[in-house]
Amino acid sequence: MADHFYVYPAYLDAKIARADGRRVPRSDTVGDVTSEEIVQAARRLGWRAEVEAEKQYPRRFFTYAGRVKLPKRASVSKAAALRSLGAELQKLRAQAGKK
Repeated sequence: MADHFYVYPAYLDAKIARADGRRVPRSDTVGDVTSEEIVQAARRLGWRAEVEAEKQYPRRFFTYAGRVKLPKRASVSKAAALRSLGAELQKLRAQAGKK
């Protein structure tokens, strides 16, 4: 079993429908998320995050938005990690004055 998981920007993008790949409720997301923003949020949460810029999400194969590689933690599920990242992205956007 892998010791990491991947986070694609589509998982946390409010402008993308669940059927198109969003993995968390819209209330826990922001619009137009980038891989770099996800890395910034992950590092603020204490994760060692790496960007893989030339990767694409299979459901959105027509865009190369990249992906973020995060190490697994024993007590945190992927769904819980995604919700935490979404909340942290909202905080980052609020501090930057963006929506």
